[in-house]
Amino acid sequence: MISIITAVHNQLAMNQLFFEKLKQYTHHPFELIVIDNASTDGSADYFASVGAAVIRNPLNYSYPVSQNQGIALAKYDWLVFINNDIIVSPDWGRILLESMQANHLEVATVCGIEQLENAQVTKKTKRRWQLIKNLVSLFGISYRTLVLMHKLMYGNWERYCARRNQLFKHQIKEGFVGNTVVMHRDAIEKIGLWDERIQGADFDLYMRSKTRALTVGDIRPVHICLDVFVHHYIRLTVKGGYPPFADKDKLIPFQNKWKPQELEVLQELNK
Repeated sequence: MISIITAVHNQLAMNQLFFEKLKQYTHHPFELIVIDNASTDGSADYFASVGAAVIRNPLNYSYPVSQNQGIALAKYDWLVFINNDIIVSPDWGRILLESMQANHLEVATVCGIEQLENAQVTKKTKRRWQLIKNLVSLFGISYRTLVLMHKLMYGNWERYCARRNQLFKHQIKEGFVGNTVVMHRDAIEKIGLWDERIQGADFDLYMRSKTRALTVGDIRPVHICLDVFVHHYIRLTVKGGYPPFADKDKLIPFQNKWKPQELEVLQELNK
């Protein structure tokens, strides 16, 4: 049983596609917890209609605040923090948990356009997605154009994902792709909840897990499971903008928390 936590603000078409694929491709029984940050397009009602537990915030809150709200409501030990602008792959949850258990990971992410097995493949994939996104988005952002982009990018989605699973079964590399983070509650006990001062929460999560691994040694830093790929639309649906975060006054720059010498580990990930 897994608890899936997703924060949204509007993007109804994307939310509908996200949930349809989540339901279609998730192997384990799951609860979906949606933190709706003052949507005005019916997104909160949509998620409620399909059985999600919906937290209706009257204002727009930052990512870490939203995720901690979800944790407080979650029932299960495996927690999935997932963006609403993604399409999951067939059996993604089962494959991901098996890969994590095989590699003794308590916190991990999937791979995707942002980060693949090497820099060359990542660059090629990013270039292809940018071309498709720019072309199709000329016709507007709707459910149909979102589906078309995905089809043009991958062709047969099930076959594409199955091939990656076969090629990279249980292979991992240190790093993170922040759109889909899986964490066991044991990891939260060791490294804490999301830091509500840091909007770049995936970077901060990696840094905290890496620091704990180096100083205490009871957890491995965040790794990417290369056998699970999800498609991320990568800021495609944010052109309309978001209202300011209600908690913006307490947010601090990432660099205010971590010293330059500590951040050198992030530079190593990109080599």
